[in-house]
Amino acid sequence: MKITARLQWSILLVLMIGIGVVATALTPKPSATKPNIVLFFIDDLGYGDLSVTGALGYKTPHLDQLAAEGTRFTNFMAAQAVCSASRAALLTGCYPNRIGITGALGPQSKTGLNSNEETIAELVKAQGYTTGIFGKWHLGSEQEFLPLQHGFDEFYGVPYSHDMWPLHPWQEKAQYPPLHWIDGIKSGAEIKTLEDASTLTSTITEKALSFIRRHKQKPFFLYIPHPMPHVPLAASPRFKGKSERGIFGDVLMELDWSVGEVMKELKSQGLDKNTIVIFTSDNGPWLNYGDHAGSSGGFREGKGTSFEGGQRVPAIMRWPGVIPAGRISNKLLSTMDVLPTLAKLTGASLPKEKIDGVEFVALLKGDDTQIPRKEFLYYYRQNSLEAVRKADWKLVFEHPGRTYEGSLPGKDGQPGPAPENHPFPKALYNLARDPGERYNVLEQNPDIVSELEKVADAAREDLGDDIQKKEGKNRRPSGRIERK
Repeated sequence: MKITARLQWSILLVLMIGIGVVATALTPKPSATKPNIVLFFIDDLGYGDLSVTGALGYKTPHLDQLAAEGTRFTNFMAAQAVCSASRAALLTGCYPNRIGITGALGPQSKTGLNSNEETIAELVKAQGYTTGIFGKWHLGSEQEFLPLQHGFDEFYGVPYSHDMWPLHPWQEKAQYPPLHWIDGIKSGAEIKTLEDASTLTSTITEKALSFIRRHKQKPFFLYIPHPMPHVPLAASPRFKGKSERGIFGDVLMELDWSVGEVMKELKSQGLDKNTIVIFTSDNGPWLNYGDHAGSSGGFREGKGTSFEGGQRVPAIMRWPGVIPAGRISNKLLSTMDVLPTLAKLTGASLPKEKIDGVEFVALLKGDDTQIPRKEFLYYYRQNSLEAVRKADWKLVFEHPGRTYEGSLPGKDGQPGPAPENHPFPKALYNLARDPGERYNVLEQNPDIVSELEKVADAAREDLGDDIQKKEGKNRRPSGRIERK
């Protein structure tokens, strides 16, 4: 049969279309069912600083709504009660002392998060996610340690706490350099004054909203570690003077607004029902700042301590149709558990190296028979095991530590004293009956003490303990650069 030129072109066109369809079918695509992730990590927010946990003098209506539409976890622990260590734990699923991150890294620090450690961003990026961080990083300010080296596609924010600047109350001792916004890996505008700092929350919010709009076509991981209410406090003109709690309340109202704007944008873009939103804090309140500090909600002590006021933080999680609405769970969990949980929800592989987090997907979805985390270790300082917990029992070991009790707090942004070497005795507390850790029942419960001592012994073998001068077998180094 003679084939005309027109017929030849028709056959060729059909073949080309067929090849294109096959190629398209074979091209990997992110699953439409993979949830977007929005993770708020607020700085120095105490357990009692939300309306739903008893805050006075201001309201947090958007966070109240988030809690009403999701689950609030009341036994949720920051891995350590200090900035860098807590952030390292959240992003890697590890106790921070396992990966060599301690304290709050300063601008002159030559250490940071080791490139061998795998972050949430890296795990979900391998699953086709776009990743962005807008806010405070604080895991190394040298270029080698910034977010773009740890799985994030975009970064706009500050490299460390915004009190690490020339206006710090102890500047003569610290000699802090100027504080700059960072865009990717480049320094941007300098934050010179409290008026400049008053734009932190609004600018970060605007950047986060832009990220949602630009990446709505594929799954994304949006990490929003707001720098406040860590001091120094500053609010934009829209919120300044609006609360009955002074500048602290103003700041909380603006942070609540930020959450509301993100939730509004998710709904506007049709992403609301397929986005898991997590809201929590890096540690408890910095209590010696007085009227510029938050509330521990009645728990003992605050930031920089291994008592509950330092490490028990607010936590709300929302995902319509998946996470039960209006629910409260009192099961023990930690920020370290976020990584393995998100990995399971997104189909990501777990890190190759050992982690300490446990996934709680079944509990998250409403199965309250689940007890994913049975134990928790309270490490602080370089590598001191100050307490251990199993179920509702907490055994505190003799140690020197920070205390806010017995000293008047500061006022108007100036800190009061917070002695760092107060001697704490060995003690046993039942957190179900005594969440304020006021009644030492050590002598009454020798069997419980013995059981918790075994937990501590295993931890010392694994991670070490400076108090007992034990190194630990399974610690990994932080990242380090040698540069003059």
